[in-house]
Amino acid sequence: MGRWSRERVAGLVDHTLLKPEATEGDVDTLVHEAAELDVYAVCVSPSMVPAAMRARPFMTKVAAVVGFPSGKHLPGVKAHEAALAVAAGADEIDMVIDVGAMLSGARDAVLADIAAVRAGIGERALLKVIVESAALLEFGGEQVLIDACLAAKSAGAEYVKTSTGFHPCGGASVTAVEIMVATVGPMIEVKASGGIRTAADAVAMLDAGATRLGLSGTRAVLDGLD
Repeated sequence: MGRWSRERVAGLVDHTLLKPEATEGDVDTLVHEAAELDVYAVCVSPSMVPAAMRARPFMTKVAAVVGFPSGKHLPGVKAHEAALAVAAGADEIDMVIDVGAMLSGARDAVLADIAAVRAGIGERALLKVIVESAALLEFGGEQVLIDACLAAKSAGAEYVKTSTGFHPCGGASVTAVEIMVATVGPMIEVKASGGIRTAADAVAMLDAGATRLGLSGTRAVLDGLD
């Protein structure tokens, strides 16, 4: 896999558990796996942040999703959910935009939505904005994805993220990552997430310019880099 060693890729991974049936015991297992695999962070539902904080090793970051997975929550609700997650210890917030608003041309509303979350957490946590790139490309085209990324940048996000992994249109793609990197890089970074199941998938996203990966099958991906 060339320059992408197991150690280097592990340091770019958010080890993720967002299944509705996840228990605190599952989160405990996730955090211990994260320590064993030496990944950058774990990513959990906001209600699971306290469990992740209790279990986490000192160096493991905790990310929480907001407005997940539909993005249809009111901006004030997203902002409050994000603030609660950060108060519970989350280091990073991965928020979902309102994809329908973006597709209907309501860019200012999407920007305001992201800005509300940014204001809700201040500078206490890093903000990643999930744009559901596969849906935007399928239903709106490249320019809509570009506009969503620019809205995230304007609202003060540190990252744009491809996908929740729950949308029927699919998850991350090399095409989406390349568009996103070309649009906002290097000012803000790109997280590829959703459907990345093999080492080859992960390397393709990194070669396209992604600087973070969201993985649920982290061990399998890293084992493929040995």
